Amino acid sequence: MKFTNVVAAALLATTASAFTPAKPVETPSFALHAKRVSFKEDSRRKLVEGINQVANAVKVTLGPKGRNVVLERNYGAPEIVNDGVTIAREIELGDAEENVGARLIQEVAAKSDSKAGDGTTTSTIMTQAITNNGMRSVTAGLNPVALNRGIRKAANLVSEKIKELAVPVTGIEDLRNVATIASGSIDMGRIIAQAADKVGDTGSTVVEESQTLFDEVEFTEGLTIDRGYISPYFVKDQERQLAELVNPKVLVTDAKIDDVNEIVPILEKLVKSKDPLLLIAEDVTGEALSALVVNKMRGVLDVVAIKAPGFGNRRREYTQDIAIATGASFVAEELGITLDSVTLDMLGTADRIVIAKEMTTIVTDGKQQEAIDSRIVQLRNQAEEAETDFDRDKCLERIAALGGGIARIKVGAATETELKDKKLRYEDALNSVASARELGIVPGGGACLAYMQKACYDEVLDAMDGEDERQGAQILFKAMAAPCMQVAENAGVEGAVVLAKIQALSEENGFGWGWDAGAMEYCDLMERGVLDPAKVTINAIENSASVAGLVLTTECLVTEIPIVMTEEEKQKMFDQQNMAAGMGPGIA
Repeated sequence: MKFTNVVAAALLATTASAFTPAKPVETPSFALHAKRVSFKEDSRRKLVEGINQVANAVKVTLGPKGRNVVLERNYGAPEIVNDGVTIAREIELGDAEENVGARLIQEVAAKSDSKAGDGTTTSTIMTQAITNNGMRSVTAGLNPVALNRGIRKAANLVSEKIKELAVPVTGIEDLRNVATIASGSIDMGRIIAQAADKVGDTGSTVVEESQTLFDEVEFTEGLTIDRGYISPYFVKDQERQLAELVNPKVLVTDAKIDDVNEIVPILEKLVKSKDPLLLIAEDVTGEALSALVVNKMRGVLDVVAIKAPGFGNRRREYTQDIAIATGASFVAEELGITLDSVTLDMLGTADRIVIAKEMTTIVTDGKQQEAIDSRIVQLRNQAEEAETDFDRDKCLERIAALGGGIARIKVGAATETELKDKKLRYEDALNSVASARELGIVPGGGACLAYMQKACYDEVLDAMDGEDERQGAQILFKAMAAPCMQVAENAGVEGAVVLAKIQALSEENGFGWGWDAGAMEYCDLMERGVLDPAKVTINAIENSASVAGLVLTTECLVTEIPIVMTEEEKQKMFDQQNMAAGMGPGIA
């Protein structure tokens, strides 16, 4: 009986504990995905405050006497930069609503950077000016939709006028002037002009880091492939470890060659004609490679085999580029051409080919120039339609290779901070040179926009449909003075005085006159060499008008309410997430 009582007591305890409610799991004291909604004047004011904070940080860099901005880095040394888009991208504001305005102006800078490669500071300043001027009009009761329409119409008309006034680039001196203004350095301008002149319109210029303290430029001529000889037995010049073929034939295929019988027919024909051969294939192995090496060493046939560059689909595109540049038929089974059916007239030709351990340079003979030009046009279209920057860069690399030259600017500096700043300046200046070649040049220092403010004011206003649209056009014209005034203010001079003087000189002497902030004097900027690419100025107008106009039409702003947690809450949430991840999906 005693035993039974003990068992009953144990059962009762067990049953009681089973029905006791479990201790509740503590949940973090914060709400997820909550939104703040603000309307009308409040929403627009917050956007403008965010835009102003970014613009005020960026605009101090404008002009030859612009200052630098220091950017903190979580790791490594702080960065000291003079590049508008780099500064804008770094800014993130604590107020979520103001941060939306900051993100909008970052979009303007990024768009100008991607389209023209420069002019990001000008775009930012104009966006700020249009937004602030437009806000006053909206507050006064004007229709924001009509204002936006007027701003956009005026921007399009002014852009067309600038295209008409732009002067085509005539020589290396113009390129040097554009690069000098964009980089803020005479030495950088000289190096970029030298590189751009050497590689031409279709060539490419890349910026690389150097181990020295000085900047230098290296040129690579011809179509360059980042593949070398498959076997060291193909080397002719033992001292330099190179194989050089003069007036060779070129066989291009996407096949993997391991059976010697596939290539014997064409090799026999080449032995009779005594022509050297460059064989480009996916790979050459086994008997085929042995046969080529033996014939090379015995002096029967001067041949070198290399692997096709690239991987996957890109390999096919690269090999087709080589086939077009050399005039070779692309040997592929899917095109109905097999290796054993290749004839001499299906082989390409070149003036000279130099094959190193990891690089091959093909100097074309000029016979296929028309086909190369056609391929370059096709690649330019592909670059414009590319979905990612990587794809676009690869297309531009292929254009440069086909165009016949790559210039490598090797940047040297005493410190890592200086090196980063110089690389950004070089990239801006290179983009400016490319833009100048595309649409021509206009006077720099904001003088072009200052001239347009007076020159086409009446014509543009007459093209507007109503009073509100005319007000929108006037907002844009007022903003066009901002870059010129900012250049003057960064140089320590009253902006309004400089603007009035520039407009008076332009009216008296014609388009091209302005203020040289570097020399602190008024002159003909076109003669002095203070130039901006027309494309940069046009993009600044179009991009700033686009975003600023949309800000004016904002009536409601929706943002996430930021979650503020203590360190203890953050740790608790982190632990819970780790526990959930460690338990796995459980047993089904």
